Amino acid sequence: MARPITLFTGQWADLTLEDLAKKASTWGFDGLELACWGDHFEVDKALSDDKYVQGRWDILNKYNLKCFAISTHLVGQCVADDPIDNRHKSILPSRIWGDGSPDGVRERAAQEMKDTASAAKKFGVDIVNGFTGSSVWAKLYFFPPTSQADIDAGYEDFSRRWTPILDAFKKEGVYFGLEVHPTEIAYDIITTHRALAAVNNHPSFGFNFDPSHFIHQMLDPVEFIHEFGDRIWHAHVKDSRVQLTGRNSILSSHLDFGDARRGWDFVSPGRGDVKWDQIVRALNRVGYKGPLSIEWEDSGMDREFGAPEALAMIRKQDFTPSQAAFDAAFASKK
Repeated sequence: MARPITLFTGQWADLTLEDLAKKASTWGFDGLELACWGDHFEVDKALSDDKYVQGRWDILNKYNLKCFAISTHLVGQCVADDPIDNRHKSILPSRIWGDGSPDGVRERAAQEMKDTASAAKKFGVDIVNGFTGSSVWAKLYFFPPTSQADIDAGYEDFSRRWTPILDAFKKEGVYFGLEVHPTEIAYDIITTHRALAAVNNHPSFGFNFDPSHFIHQMLDPVEFIHEFGDRIWHAHVKDSRVQLTGRNSILSSHLDFGDARRGWDFVSPGRGDVKWDQIVRALNRVGYKGPLSIEWEDSGMDREFGAPEALAMIRKQDFTPSQAAFDAAFASKK
């Protein structure tokens, strides 16, 4: 049996969970990956009100939808980012932003991450996806001259801030899946190894595999699956397209998503440069049996056209691995 296909609700947070669940069910999705923003999954309410958790499941069950993971990218970003500024204020609840003091924001975000592990357990899922933030992303280009000591300090900062969070996840029996991504502590295979080493290969630290973030970095997503297959807790179906013209670059030229002058952009799954057959085969090889969760982003397409199209695409591409060699039938029977 092929994997369940879910829809990540993060880009649909302007809709109530009820409204989105109804649409997703009509389109044929198997479930939803609930974002911890909008009204889809609110951590503070989940911990303070038993009826809230049951109410989330009542909506999902009403539309015959499952949930395998919740996601907290926005709060997670604020745990280790430096600087903390008005961009972070725009993505945080006021109770976490507080007075905007950077250290206070990071501390409240860290506590919210620990609380999210508890809320996930109470909700009955054992995967929380998200971002970590990074104090070294701003040092990507090594000028003014940047030493490895400077970068080491950033990974030590990540370890100091995230190890207690991961310990809280372990206590709850919940796993954190970092979406390896530009602006995070890990954005390619080399930095992923460095992040794992920084937290001593913590057993609760793994990955939400998303190939779209590798394509414009000229990385092969299949190599990531082969390298870290035993730590892929969850997988996104998201696509991007490189559109270099000789006038732009993969740095995107400070242009908004959807601007045709960008050197790359996200597009609806199946319309970009991700080779889905290779991805599915690699996930089969490493034994990944979790959901394929469509994270739909395409500034040039109506989302209510794109989401069901993406669902049809990945259903066609996904398949159960063979249990026998194709040429076994040629063998003589004794």
